[in-house]
Amino acid sequence: MKINMKKIFFFCAAFLLFHGGFINAQEDAEQSSSGAEEAARARQVAEETRLATIKYGTETEIAALIQNLKDEGADYLDDELVVLAEKTRNQKILSGVFAFFGEREKSGLEERAMRAISERDTEMGETVLSAVDYLGKVKARQALPVLKELLDSEERRFMNTAFRALGRAGGDEERDETCEYLVDYYTNGEPGDENRRDILIAVGETRSSAGVEFLAGIAGDSDQRLPLRMAALESLAKIGDDEGLEAILEAVTADDPNLRASAVAALGPFSGENVDLAILEAFRDSFYRTRLAAAQASRERRLEVAVPYLKFRAERDDVPQVKDEAIRALGAIANHEANEIINALFTERKNSDRVRLVAAEALMKNEPGQYLDQLIIELDEAKKKNQNPLYNGFLKILGESRDGGIEAVTRRLMTSGGIIEMSYALDMAANNNLTSLSEEIKKLAENKNESIARKARRTMEKLGIE
Repeated sequence: MKINMKKIFFFCAAFLLFHGGFINAQEDAEQSSSGAEEAARARQVAEETRLATIKYGTETEIAALIQNLKDEGADYLDDELVVLAEKTRNQKILSGVFAFFGEREKSGLEERAMRAISERDTEMGETVLSAVDYLGKVKARQALPVLKELLDSEERRFMNTAFRALGRAGGDEERDETCEYLVDYYTNGEPGDENRRDILIAVGETRSSAGVEFLAGIAGDSDQRLPLRMAALESLAKIGDDEGLEAILEAVTADDPNLRASAVAALGPFSGENVDLAILEAFRDSFYRTRLAAAQASRERRLEVAVPYLKFRAERDDVPQVKDEAIRALGAIANHEANEIINALFTERKNSDRVRLVAAEALMKNEPGQYLDQLIIELDEAKKKNQNPLYNGFLKILGESRDGGIEAVTRRLMTSGGIIEMSYALDMAANNNLTSLSEEIKKLAENKNESIARKARRTMEKLGIE
């Protein structure tokens, strides 16, 4: 029998190739499984460390944990922080927890905050101030009696914060009563000059028409101090009752430029030919704050007749803040003419990074589908030219965008970008419900960078990816 050596050689080579490939594949699978297990263990250790920090950590360690939670936008430890706040009297810990919850207007600490006020003789002053501020931010109706008691005690160190909190606290049913209490305190009490402005701001926060006549009187009284008149104008705008409009229009032509600026800014909630004319005339004011206020009022009103004025300011004003606000006002108006102006500001590469970024943000809020491709072109151009601030700014805008056509660039940033690109890509996936990128997101959940891995896991949870 004749042996075919060529066939035997081929068979052996094929066997070794297959066997070797099988072994390599098996090793890869084992390594992948091992990597996933290590990542899971690391996550578990990290979460256990956070829980231990809440239970046993110093004020500095807990402050660092709260900052990390803020950066991550995480709320999964809220219940544990509530328990911590109930048990501790540490001023820095309590202030940090009250601030963390207050910034998110998150309820859950009302009883502890009211207890801090009632037992203020045994609490640190900063703890009481943080508690008062928190109750205002969460609009705690049940705290109204406690806040009034604090003000009636006339303890000066708490008064300005308490006035502002009282104005925000409660709802529609209590606002007239709260407003009347504040007006009476201003008129018949002894708040001191240092607290009068805070009372005027608080009256506006109540949104009660019961305070309009009082505020209009302050705004129109030339014998009153300028900060008080400006505060009264701001509060008239917050209330938005037409009964206060006459006092605002009178202040628009005041000699003092700061009073004029406050009056123009206060026109935003109102309407009518006189209001429109006053806003347009304010664009000619040599004081930049008045021009800024005109742009803000145009933005609030979505005032289409202001588009040519806003174009002029966005292109030529020598104050960057005025340019910014003019672009944002055009974005709020968002008609065809306004969008064309913004697009021209965005695509003109000779413009400052600041102008281009504000313009890009406005476009992506209004018409993301129409301007997404151009934003990607400009993003790549900025990267090619090493324009890092511009590149990172465009990435941030992409991260906040909501558009059905964003999947391709999201995948690209996830798979070929750095830490910054991956972070914004996860935002894009979450904002646009891109479950089609589940495999890419799962890989990021095992990333060596724990910040990216944690963010990817939160994205998976939000999108329902298992």
